[in-house]
Amino acid sequence: MPRKKLMAANWKMYKTPDQTRDFFRDFLPLAAEHDRDEIVVCPPYIDLQAALEAAKGSKVAIGGQNLHWEKEGAFTGEVAAGMLLAIGCTHVIIGHSERRQYFAESDDTVNLKLKTALEAGLTPIVCVGEVLEEREAGLTEDVLRRQCLRAFHKVSTKKVGRLVIAYEPVWAIGTGKTATPQLASQAHSLIRGEAAKTFGQQFADNLRILYGGSVKPENAKALMAEEEIDGALVGGASLEPKSFMAIVKY
Repeated sequence: MPRKKLMAANWKMYKTPDQTRDFFRDFLPLAAEHDRDEIVVCPPYIDLQAALEAAKGSKVAIGGQNLHWEKEGAFTGEVAAGMLLAIGCTHVIIGHSERRQYFAESDDTVNLKLKTALEAGLTPIVCVGEVLEEREAGLTEDVLRRQCLRAFHKVSTKKVGRLVIAYEPVWAIGTGKTATPQLASQAHSLIRGEAAKTFGQQFADNLRILYGGSVKPENAKALMAEEEIDGALVGGASLEPKSFMAIVKY
């Protein structure tokens, strides 16, 4: 069975609740007949309620952009898995390169968050990828292996079924540069191999690995044509309904 593609929108720090409602007003009619792929939108926390209300009754899922690994506590500014679940979120992004770069997220905190998300029943979209210096130094494979190995450490094979990976070459995020479909496919194949080592070949064969990094309507079709690419994690191009739908439809 072919893997069903997942097209995910990461809005980052954009849009107010009113702008969120406007987006869904225009986007949902465009997506109404689209059954081929799963669609999830991950807005800022302050927009989650508006997004959930707007998407109610549709096939579009809503996710958070991050979570804390503890159930509750004195962690000012953080959000727990149970909070996301309580309002109706089904997905969560973990370890996005911007979280790693600007907020000191490490492979170890990604591992803690992944375990928490799986335990809670959320679908985690775990991000991995190399920076430009690592790519140019020929370290891409080493970086991806390390990130996968640490992310998967002591993750229960019984609960890992929901896991989604997003390969994000950091040098391609917000730069307009995109990994060629062939480069992306090679990275996805390596990630799938690491998943097979940890969780078994059957799991790896079914694992969805998304590509993220300046995905646009113009390059979506070529990327999605690669057998190893199972969807996209879309940043800036997901902020406008027609642009995001053009990527979803590719």
